Amino acid sequence: MHLPGDIRYVLRLVRWQNLLIAILTMVLMRYALVETLAGGIYVTLAGSPGEAVQMTLRFPWYDFMILVFATVCITAGGYVINDYFDIRTDLINRGEVIIGTRIPRRKAILWHSILNIAGVTAGFYVSAKAGYFWFGTIFLLISGLLYFYSASYKRQFLIGNLLVAVLTALVPVLAVLFEWTGLYRYYSVHAVSMPDLKFLFGWAGGFALFAFLTTFIREIIKDTEDFEGDAAYGRNTLPVVVGIPASKFISVSLIIVTIVLLFLAWLLFINDKITLVYLSVAIVLPLITAVYMLLSGKNRKELHTASGLMKMVMLAGILYSVVVKIIIGCNLI
Repeated sequence: MHLPGDIRYVLRLVRWQNLLIAILTMVLMRYALVETLAGGIYVTLAGSPGEAVQMTLRFPWYDFMILVFATVCITAGGYVINDYFDIRTDLINRGEVIIGTRIPRRKAILWHSILNIAGVTAGFYVSAKAGYFWFGTIFLLISGLLYFYSASYKRQFLIGNLLVAVLTALVPVLAVLFEWTGLYRYYSVHAVSMPDLKFLFGWAGGFALFAFLTTFIREIIKDTEDFEGDAAYGRNTLPVVVGIPASKFISVSLIIVTIVLLFLAWLLFINDKITLVYLSVAIVLPLITAVYMLLSGKNRKELHTASGLMKMVMLAGILYSVVVKIIIGCNLI
């Protein structure tokens, strides 16, 4: 399908592929993880004593869609303002920019404002519908942090990398948090006894930690790839401060930590053969390949390949929720 030029460049500007991953993450957290785990719990409702019924999702699907919309808008706005402040370095690192050539700077700021206003407004609305209006401050805070990340934090040593990793980790947590509010508000009133749903946050925390580590690693690799432009404009990224060899060593060390944590989580909490095979093939094997690319790579091409592998690993981590649904749904434990 051929899109008009302006729309095509706007889609590139907001990284539409990454937005699709964010949408997929939230949808799978709701329908593959929370719905499956909650569905394994049976409760007795106050109106029908003695009859246990299966737990079902209670956060309305249309409110969930507004939650996804809010997340996507704020994320897209963050990408716009990031490119707005990165024009000079992107010209060195990538040889082309969208803002200032394909999209005027003033129009880019307009897009940033529209996306953030829409995202924060939707965030406060869905928070009010969930019964916790103050949750809306999360969206406002994220919007502000993304702006200051692009304007200042990303130029400071490690702060920008850590911020992006934390915000990425919040995506699965947000999806589970709002689903939990729906479950709690309904079953705390209608069930004879409220079941303990804290384990949902344990699962959400696992996905969040994985998202944090893999994002942090990818951010360091991307900074290593962009060393030339960042050094030219005095940015204090990890590779500029400690050098490329040390940055590669840190990336490899974090990958090893991630692999160890994955197998520890499997051994201590999951311990089934299907998960072991999936982790080994879909996640650990690409991570080991990324280590090889980092250690043997001599130019930006290998670094770019390692960054792409990390993105595949992040997607594979999200898709593990589907594996969980299949394992529990088919009673394969």
